[in-house]
Amino acid sequence: LFGECGIPYLASAEGARLTLGVLALVLLAALLHASWNALVKVQGDRLLAMTLIAVSSSFFALIMIPFAPLPEPAAWPFLIATSFIHVGYMSFLILAYKHGDFGQVYPIARGTAPLLTTLLAIFFAAEIPTLGGWAAILLISGGIITLAIGQHGKFHAKPIFFALGTAVFIATYSVVDGVGARVAGSAHSYVLWVFFLHAIPLLCITLFRRRGAFVSLVKQQWKPGVLGGLMSLIAYWIVVWAWTTNQLGTVAALRETSVIFAALIATFYLKEPFGQRRILATIVVGIGVMFLSL
Repeated sequence: LFGECGIPYLASAEGARLTLGVLALVLLAALLHASWNALVKVQGDRLLAMTLIAVSSSFFALIMIPFAPLPEPAAWPFLIATSFIHVGYMSFLILAYKHGDFGQVYPIARGTAPLLTTLLAIFFAAEIPTLGGWAAILLISGGIITLAIGQHGKFHAKPIFFALGTAVFIATYSVVDGVGARVAGSAHSYVLWVFFLHAIPLLCITLFRRRGAFVSLVKQQWKPGVLGGLMSLIAYWIVVWAWTTNQLGTVAALRETSVIFAALIATFYLKEPFGQRRILATIVVGIGVMFLSL
């Protein structure tokens, strides 16, 4: 579809295999992603926490932008679009954490995203998964259904709604950024501009919503914000680069092994209740995303 609109894109990466080095780097990105999400969950003001992470990562990106080439003109529509998509993602993620446990929200959002990313990649990047890939999607979906059921066998609609909404934004920015990085000429310059631009609208929203207490709140939460911003930048930098060499759905699926790290963080660090149902579901989702990456 991008080709029909006159926008160049990298054709299907069918047959491409993840090397051991790429595999290890994307797994590192998964760990970093789960870690900064946990930082957001434990902060008193999650909107501010997310904003500080975005602004910190934007600052780090700004320092490095002068040393990277400008993205090609064809990439700028993607950069502008992804700035607003990331704000939507962050907004839904904040609401999901407000209404649900980290150990419930994170696996649903991240586990559903590879399915949606793969479907979007079929239409917008001409990347069709293998038979094994579709089998993995069924595993992921089964795990998600189990995760959506609370400890008493009931659906908790609000956190699940926001978690699934988060997944829609994840899938959308995954395809936009994956294709955008391919047409940018340099994945490194593309991701730096992504992080520089996406903080601007979120900062404006936070300044408006927290205008009376912004400075005092920043003094309380700036340290985890800076740490989270650095982890966020490194994690997504790795993933965007990997998208330029492998199928979007494959990398997105491998990235979502972060659900395993999130489960461990939720259980051992956040001390959230994580019964047998959630443990089993998280394992199923983890197996699914690993199977999809093969």
